[in-house]
Amino acid sequence: MIMSEKNIGNIREFTVSELSGAVKRTIEDTFGLVRVRGELGRVTRAASGHVYLDLKDEKAVISSVMWKGMAARLSINPEQGMEVVATGRMTTFPGQSRYQLIIDSLEPAGVGALMALFEERKKKLAAEGLFAIERKKPLPFLPEVVGVVTSPTGAVIRDILHRLRERFPRHVIVWPTVVQGRGAEEKIAAAINGFNAIEPGGDIPRPDVLIVARGGGSLEDLWCFNEEVVARAAAASEIPLISAVGHETDTTLIDYVSDKRAPTPTAAAEIAVPVRSELLSEVLNKERRFTMASTRMVESRRIALHSAVRGLGRPEDVLGAATQRLDRASAGLRSALRARLDHALTRVAGIGGRLNKNLLTGGFALRENQVMALWGRIAERTDRILADRHARLSSCVRVLGAVSYQNVLKRGFALVRSSEGKLLRSVKEAAGSVGGEIQFADGARGFHFDGDAAPRKSAKKPAKAPSRNLGKPRQPRLFD
Repeated sequence: MIMSEKNIGNIREFTVSELSGAVKRTIEDTFGLVRVRGELGRVTRAASGHVYLDLKDEKAVISSVMWKGMAARLSINPEQGMEVVATGRMTTFPGQSRYQLIIDSLEPAGVGALMALFEERKKKLAAEGLFAIERKKPLPFLPEVVGVVTSPTGAVIRDILHRLRERFPRHVIVWPTVVQGRGAEEKIAAAINGFNAIEPGGDIPRPDVLIVARGGGSLEDLWCFNEEVVARAAAASEIPLISAVGHETDTTLIDYVSDKRAPTPTAAAEIAVPVRSELLSEVLNKERRFTMASTRMVESRRIALHSAVRGLGRPEDVLGAATQRLDRASAGLRSALRARLDHALTRVAGIGGRLNKNLLTGGFALRENQVMALWGRIAERTDRILADRHARLSSCVRVLGAVSYQNVLKRGFALVRSSEGKLLRSVKEAAGSVGGEIQFADGARGFHFDGDAAPRKSAKKPAKAPSRNLGKPRQPRLFD
């Protein structure tokens, strides 16, 4: 339709701000409170704490925003791909000419959406091997210290402490934390990591086993235990960990990665420690059984010993004949020894009668000649050794004399020493001395330096240059 100038003149004229405000009022009045079901697309957390996200289906997208206060109260962590139901109000953003949904509450679109997300995370962690049986650590039989991660005000901690006191009192350390709501997953993971960071032997004892516990609740209430940060912290724990979240029918991701799952927090305490009275009863029972077994063994050995004794017979019957033979042998040995001694004494007496002075003199003379001959050989050998040593010593004396500095002095050289007795070898060493001593081959004379004198330059080249140009120090003057 072609509008005439008259019709155009009857249309109200708006400014940009007026038209934008009118649209804003219209949208807000019409859609003051709406519930929208859709899938989360882009999810962005600003530094201010606000959360910007997109709600979409297969045909359209609505930009949405959650203010900081609302985002902090969420029971679940919004993620891309999650199906949710958002409650809020529609408004416009004039600065960009677009409309958006201000979300006041956000919840999963039924249990099915959360379970789908749960299964997706479960498959992801299982593929990484965090559920493997070989990764699970054995629990200590009787831990000295039990660490508990739970709320300090709920009934859970009271049930755990009560059951531990009933079964076997232990030292319990509680790491208080929230177990529900926005941000709970970060605090639970920090508690698990904090227990593992305790050094053994420090002021705070390191737990031997951990219990992560929470009472029952809805899927949304327990959702913080399905967050990856909690599951990964439990899987990385070096301390054996027992998960006790919800009731027996409740299952969370931490149950799969923990070393042991307890159906309830009370059951976790029962798993952590044995019953003291049962242990005492078992020890007493084993003591009785050990005593009875020892008594039966001793009695059996006693009966066997008596049977063996009867079979051996009397010792007199076995050893009697051997004793008689020993007695006869002893008597015969004494007689043989006496006869042998008598025979030896008779021979000695006979030999002594044949000894006389001439026989002894001849024997001594023979021995003397042998000793003199041996002494002569020793003296001859000694003379040869001394002559050889004297020749070698004389050779060493000649070599020592050839290299002695005294022979060098005889050839016209002299030694110069300072007043302290230090040998002066160069002009540099003589520069600091004021006097000393010059040693010749036949004696020594004292001297002192008389002023400084510069080295003289020779007009002609000397016939032979010395091996070391010492220069000329201060001119010495000899004195007695």
